Amino acid sequence: MRTEQPVTIRRSDYTPPAFLVERIALVFELLPEAARVESTLALRRNPAAGPTAPLALDGEDLELEGLWLDGEPLPPARYTASEAGLAIDALPDACELRIVTRIAPAANTTLSGLYVSNGNFFTQCEAEGFRRITYFPDRPDVMARYTVTLRAPRERFPVLLSNGNLVAERDGPAPAWVDGPAASEAWHEAVWEDPFPKPSYLFALVAGRLVATEAQLTTMSGREVLLQVWVEPGNEDRTGHAMQSLIRAIRWDEARFGLELDLDRFMIVAVSDFNMGAMENKGLNVFNTKYVFAHPRIATDQDFAGVESVVGHEYFHNWTGNRVTCRDWFQLTLKEGLTVFRDQEFSADVMAEQAGNEAGAASARAVKRIEDVRVLRAAQFPEDAGPMAHPIRPDSYQEINNFYTVTVYEKGAEVIRMLQTLVGRDGFRKGMDLYFARHDGQAVTCDDFVAAIADANGADLSRFGRWYSQAGTPRVVVAGSHDAAGRRYRLELRQACPPSPGQPDKQPFHIPFAVGLVGPDGRDLPLRPSPACAAAVRRIETGGGRATAVLDLTDPAQVFEFEGIDTPPVPSLGRNFSAPVVVEHAYDDAQLAFLAAHDSDPFNRWEAAQRLATRCVLAVLDGAAPAERCAPLVAAIARVVDDPDLDAAFREQVVVLPSEGFIAEQLAVVDPVALRAARDAVRGELARALAGRWRAIVEGLSTGAPWTPDAKAAGERALKNAALAYWVDSGDSDAIAAAQVQFERADNMTDRAGALQALLRAGGEPRERALAAFEKTFADEPLVMDKWFSMQATMPRRPGDPPVLERVRALASHPAFSLRNPNRVRALVGSFCHGNLAEFHAGDGAGYAWWADRVLELDPLNPQVAARLARALDRWRKFTPERQAAMRAALERVAAAEHLSRDVREIVTKALAA
Repeated sequence: MRTEQPVTIRRSDYTPPAFLVERIALVFELLPEAARVESTLALRRNPAAGPTAPLALDGEDLELEGLWLDGEPLPPARYTASEAGLAIDALPDACELRIVTRIAPAANTTLSGLYVSNGNFFTQCEAEGFRRITYFPDRPDVMARYTVTLRAPRERFPVLLSNGNLVAERDGPAPAWVDGPAASEAWHEAVWEDPFPKPSYLFALVAGRLVATEAQLTTMSGREVLLQVWVEPGNEDRTGHAMQSLIRAIRWDEARFGLELDLDRFMIVAVSDFNMGAMENKGLNVFNTKYVFAHPRIATDQDFAGVESVVGHEYFHNWTGNRVTCRDWFQLTLKEGLTVFRDQEFSADVMAEQAGNEAGAASARAVKRIEDVRVLRAAQFPEDAGPMAHPIRPDSYQEINNFYTVTVYEKGAEVIRMLQTLVGRDGFRKGMDLYFARHDGQAVTCDDFVAAIADANGADLSRFGRWYSQAGTPRVVVAGSHDAAGRRYRLELRQACPPSPGQPDKQPFHIPFAVGLVGPDGRDLPLRPSPACAAAVRRIETGGGRATAVLDLTDPAQVFEFEGIDTPPVPSLGRNFSAPVVVEHAYDDAQLAFLAAHDSDPFNRWEAAQRLATRCVLAVLDGAAPAERCAPLVAAIARVVDDPDLDAAFREQVVVLPSEGFIAEQLAVVDPVALRAARDAVRGELARALAGRWRAIVEGLSTGAPWTPDAKAAGERALKNAALAYWVDSGDSDAIAAAQVQFERADNMTDRAGALQALLRAGGEPRERALAAFEKTFADEPLVMDKWFSMQATMPRRPGDPPVLERVRALASHPAFSLRNPNRVRALVGSFCHGNLAEFHAGDGAGYAWWADRVLELDPLNPQVAARLARALDRWRKFTPERQAAMRAALERVAAAEHLSRDVREIVTKALAA
C-alpha cells in the first residue's frame, strides 16, 4: 500500500508524455499466487515533448525480472528504479522495450490491478491500476493498440478474456518458470487483439470458470455482432435483464446519436469483489454483480432500474470515454459527466416508451428527473458545501481515486444537460457529431467538448465554461411583482455562489433558467417577453398546455418582464430543474400548495410539495405544533394521492418526504437527533391524518397478481409500499398485520423488502421475527444479505430499543459479513455512517469512535473503500459543538496513524483544515 506523504498534482502543471506507445504486446502466465507478465512496447518519442526527456514508466508493487532494449538486456546502470516506477535515459527516438515482471494477484486486496475473486482472475485499471500489472506510462493520453496473450491451466481457468476480438486459441505446455503441481497441468492460451488505440486504464483481463449468456445482434450498418454476459455457473438465470438492457442501449445509441458498436463482440463479466459499480474497459466490461443480477426473487424494482442504467452507462462509454478519452484525470468529467447524462436520457426514454401514451411518458420522464435530482441534492450539494468541494474539472488532487465523486459525475451530467438546454436537442446532436469527427481516437479536454458544441451551433459559450472551473452550488434569488396597470409581470433574478476551498470569490455563471407563470385557474399563462429583455430569453417552449421560457441568466442581477399578464400569477421557477442551483423565492404555503396541485411542469409540482414538507419539518424543529403546522401539507398530499390523472410512480415520489440529509443542508447547525424527531413528527401527522387513504391504497393495489417487470406495475408497487409504511406509522394494528401478510406471501423482492421496511418501523417482535425469516430464506444470496445488513444499519430506533450501533457492531461479526468485500462494507458500515444520521451522530460520540476503528482497519486492505467511508466526517463543522469536538478527535486519531494511505490521508487532512 502506498503510504508516502501526499503530493499535490496540479492541472496547470500538465506536460505531454516524453514517449508514445504505438503498440503493446502483453503475455500473461497466470497462477493466483504468482503471475508473470511480459510486456513489449513499441515506443516513439513524442514530438510535443522535449527531445531529451527520459522515458517515465509507472509501476507499483512489481517484481522486476528483466528489461531488454531492442533485443539487448538493459543493465541496471541504464535505468533508475523507485517505488513509483522506472526512468530510462538516452533512448533512441524509436525503439522496442521488453519488460518482464512478477505479481501476486491472490495477495492483492486493493482490488486494483490484477486480483483474484472466488478463484477467478479480474482486473480493475481505472484510474491507476495498470501500473500494478506492469511498468507503463500509466496515463490516459498514452493510447496504444494492444495484443494480449493469456496462458493458464485449462482445467482451473477454461475461459480467457481480454479486450477486442479473439484471434487465436491453442493448447500448450506449462511455462518454464512454473514448478510444483501447476507444471503438470494442461495449459492453454488465447490471443486477443483490440483494433482501436486505448489508454492503459481501459485494459481488462478475465480468466476463470465462467459461463456466458449470448445473443446475436445486427447493427444499424448490417454488421453481425456477438453479445455475451459472463457469470459464475449457476447464475445464468439472473442475466436476462442485463442482456436486454444492453440490447436496448445499443439500439438507443444508434437512434439518438448515430453511434454503433464497433467490435465483433461486446462482453459483460460479473464479479462479486469490485470497488466500483462497473468498468467500461473496451469491449470487456467488468461489473459488480449488483449491477448484473436481476431476478424478481432477489432484486427489487430499483435494482432492475439500476442494472439497466449501469449497463447503459458502461456501453455508452464505448464512444464517450473509449473512442474519445480524457487527456488527463482532471478532465474526468469529460467522459463521466457526459456518459451519466447519456444514461439518464436513455433510462428516461425507456421509461417513457413503456408508458404507452403522451401523458404517461411525461410523467415517466418526470419521475426519472426527480430520482436524479434527489441524488444530486442528497450527495452533491453537501459535497459542494464541504471541505472536498471542487469544480467538475478539478484544479488539483493528491489521490485521483478521491475524485470519482458526485460532483464529477452527477453535477457533470447537469452541466451537459444545461448545454443541451442552451443549444436544443438537435443542436446538441450536431455538437456531438462534430466532437467525434474532430477527436475520434484522441485524448482531449473538456474545453474541446464545449468548443465542439459551440462551433456546431454558432453559440457563445465562453461564460458557460465557469461551470467547469468554479466549485459550489449557485443560489438564484427570485423576486416577482405584478404591474396591474401595465399588465406586466416582472421577475428580478440575482445569482451568487458561496466561497469554497481555494475559491473565495466567484464569477457569475451562465444559467439556463426555465420559468412559467401559472394563472389563477391553474393554467400556464402565455409568455410574451418585453422588448427590453427579449434578447436574454433563449426560447419559449409551448405544447401540452405548457408555456415555459428559458432565460439566459448570465449577470449577477437581471430583470425579465412579461407582457399581457392581467392577474398576479404564481411563478414556476427552474422548471424540470433546468440548472443545478438553489432557487430562493418568497412563496407562502398557499402558493406552494397551489403549484403542487396545478403546475403543468411535473417536476415543479413535486418540488412544491417538497418545499412545503421541508418548511413543516423546520417549523416543528423550531417548536411549532405539528398538527397545526402540517395542515397545508396534509391537504396538498391528499390532493395528489386522490388525483386519478397522476400515475402511481409520480404519486409515490410526491408522498416521500425530503431526506434528513437534505433538510440538514438547510440548517446552519445540525442536531441530528432533534432533526429526526421533527421529521418523524411531520411524518406521523401525514400517517394519521391520511390513514384511511393509505389503507385504501394498500388494499387496492394488493391484487395478488403475479409480478411483472413493466413500469406501470413497478410504480404501483412503489406507491403501495410507501403507503404501507405510512399506514404502519399511523399506529393501526391492522397495518402491521397487513405488512406481515405481504412479507410472507410476496412473490418478489420489492414487496418483501417493502413489507420488511414497514415492520422495521413498527419495531418489537414483528420486526425481529421478519428479520430472522429474511435471513434464513436468503442466507446464501450475498446481494440480498446486503439488503438485510443495510436495512438494519439504517433503521430508526424505536422506544425501548438500544442504540442501532449495538446492532451494527454485532452484525460486523456475522458470518456473511467481510471487510474484504466492498459490497458488504457499503451495506453495513457505509449505510450506518452515511445513511443513519441520528444514530451515527448520537450524542455520546460512540459512532465516531467506531468509524475511526473501521477506517483504520479497512485502510491497509482497500484504501479506496476506506477513503469513501472517511468522507462520513468531512462536514464535521456543521454539527453542534459537542459533536464537533468528538468528530474532530476521531479525525485527528485517523490522521495520526503511522501508515496511512494517500487516499485516506487526503480526506482527513482536508476535513481538519476546513
